[in-house]
Amino acid sequence: LRIDFVSDVACPWCAIGLTSLQQALRELDGTVRAEIHLQPFELAPDMAFEGEDTGTRLMHKYGIDATQLEANRGTIRARGQALGLDLKLGDGNRSWNTFDAHRLLHWVGLSNLNLALQLKRSLFDTYFGSNDNLADHAVLLRLASSLGIDREAARAVLESDDHADQVRAQERHFQQAGIHSVPATIINGTWLLRGGQPPEAFVQALREIAETVATQPTH
Repeated sequence: LRIDFVSDVACPWCAIGLTSLQQALRELDGTVRAEIHLQPFELAPDMAFEGEDTGTRLMHKYGIDATQLEANRGTIRARGQALGLDLKLGDGNRSWNTFDAHRLLHWVGLSNLNLALQLKRSLFDTYFGSNDNLADHAVLLRLASSLGIDREAARAVLESDDHADQVRAQERHFQQAGIHSVPATIINGTWLLRGGQPPEAFVQALREIAETVATQPTH
């Protein structure tokens, strides 16, 4: 199966969704073979380098107050903890521009999908752990080099416009396909699972889809 996972690295439900998906694939190991292709989505494409207070942004975006915001955060934290994720969501956190993070992920994924997944997890861990500025090239280079990615090659990508057109084209492609919220998990370009589903939902869906694909006639 080809799995296109459309997400942003500044999205807690995306961290939950990817973790659930990977847990499901481990459970189905030997039964379902799949490749995860990471696809870009920016929650705040116009975000300035210095970022913005996340709580303020979310309350304004969704028209909620501080009590509702904290209730939502509590739900997300609990879902994350059930998966072994420590999502630090609280006052003082900032949202960052993630475009260069997506360019870096795209570049890495061209040659190594598994390494791109590792980088994605590292970006999640950094955003929801120390809340470092993911628009800062120094932060991105630190994460890349910690995974054994060539630091100077990564620097050359980040300091140029390399892969910017490809990332924007992919963003447009999935938006035109009707993806306007993330995470979105698209299987073989046909089946869509929306949101941060629990592992058991992914297991059931992937098993059913794999059985359907296996019985389809080949031409």
